[in-house]
Parts: sequence; structure tokens; C-alpha cells
Amino acid sequence: MEISIRPATTEDATEIARLSGELGYPTSAQEMADRLGGLLQQGKFIAVAVQREPVLLGWIAAESRLSLESGRMAEITGLVVDSRAKRSGIGSRLVAAAEDWARSCGHDTVIVRSNAVRLESHPFYLERGYARAKTQHVYSKPLTA
Repeated sequence: MEISIRPATTEDATEIARLSGELGYPTSAQEMADRLGGLLQQGKFIAVAVQREPVLLGWIAAESRLSLESGRMAEITGLVVDSRAKRSGIGSRLVAAAEDWARSCGHDTVIVRSNAVRLESHPFYLERGYARAKTQHVYSKPLTA
């Protein structure tokens, strides 16, 4: 199976939305196109895995972070592999692409946050040399009335 990893474009929005829905984050193709366009304009790293256009087998997003407490680093902010293509090496290749991007930006650390309920993702990251640094809770507050 010949798979290529390439930078995402706004033309990928429909497929990225489909894959995001598989992970439990459903959204419309138009909403994804708006998000994707904005993120690409900001210089965020977004790559896709393709076997044959226009169907995507996965995507990854990463960005540079600067925080007072931790300094500069890269963070993988999203990774999805099509359920039909899991355990085929696509996730590893997407993570490697994000790590290469992080190195090219001068980062010496990459972090990733993985939802506690996504049990299959925890060993995936551990097997790729990531170490659990902490456990945290995420709180959300809608600001609409």
C-alpha cells in the first residue's frame, strides 16, 4: 500500500471533517474549511496521509507553543487515522512528519495530550518514545447565554 504524507490544503476539508467525525468531533465540511483555512494562514502544521486522492487515511496537526512555565515546544494538537487503516503504520508516519517539522522549527520537545478515554492511543505514544508527564483535568465554560 503506497501512502504519501503531504501538507494539507483547504481542498482536504471534507475528508478532514469526515475523519474528525470518526474521532467524535463531527463538523460540517464548510466549518472545517473555515477552521483549516485559518490554521493554515497562521502557519500551523497540518499534514494528511493519502493513498489515492481525494480520500484521506489520516491527518495530524501540530503547532509551536511558548508558555511562561515551559518555554518553547511543539504540540501535536490532533491525530486521526481512518478506522479502516488503523495499525498500518499511518499514525507513526504522521507523528514522524510532525516531529520533523518541529525539529525544522528549532524545537527540542514535542508534547501531545491524549484523552484518558482513548486507551488505544496511550501505548501508541509510549511505543514512539513519548513519556507520560502528567495527568490533568480539562475544564470548559461556555461563554454564551
